[in-house]
Amino acid sequence: MNTKTDFIGNMVAEDFRTAAIFKKHGIDFCCKGGRTIEEACSNKKLSPEKIYEELESLPGNEGSSIDFNSWPLDLLTDYIEKTHHRYVEEKTLVLQAFLDKLCKVHGNRHPELFEINTLFNESAHDLAAHMKKEELILFPFVRNMVKARISGQALPQAVFGTVENPVHMMEHDHTVEGDRFRRIAEITGEYTPPADACNTYKVAFAMLQDFENNLHTHIHLENNILFPKAIRLEKEFAVNP
Repeated sequence: MNTKTDFIGNMVAEDFRTAAIFKKHGIDFCCKGGRTIEEACSNKKLSPEKIYEELESLPGNEGSSIDFNSWPLDLLTDYIEKTHHRYVEEKTLVLQAFLDKLCKVHGNRHPELFEINTLFNESAHDLAAHMKKEELILFPFVRNMVKARISGQALPQAVFGTVENPVHMMEHDHTVEGDRFRRIAEITGEYTPPADACNTYKVAFAMLQDFENNLHTHIHLENNILFPKAIRLEKEFAVNP
């Protein structure tokens, strides 16, 4: 890892422990992972040297850190679907119920809750459609590529042309969600409940923060690992049909 020249997304793909450092400094490693540390810091008026120092201080032993970058692509699609897609499906309904309740009970004193509720409902709607596209179109094609490469068979023609087409659509969706949750984090003061918050209020904000953290990991696995490798694998068939 060359911390001064590598893209942030590549660093996180190589060692996921670096994600905590970038998140602490408010640096987007998922939707905007295609930047160097210096480029990211210039937009935020941060010191690159401080980031370099923290990255270099990481212990050499990665312990139980999961090396997703070494996983075969079919396994990675299964993991994303069964871990992150299910998380979104399970937590969405709970959060929607909590936010609806907060609007009814606390909306008069905290009108910002209505915008938070609207943003999250938009996210829930868009993520549901996004995940279905992945589960029904993109992920099956990636798995078929892996099978074809292992068996030595030709790659079936996809209805969407090249895999880059759905990948670019998914990346656009990711950017929209990243912007949406940055707005939610801004409105909530980085998920800090107000002084008069009840337990439901506190739980809802904690769940929103966890939802965003899970989404960051979800997007990182796709944008920085799955998608680039799927594009490279498809190109291998063109070179070695």
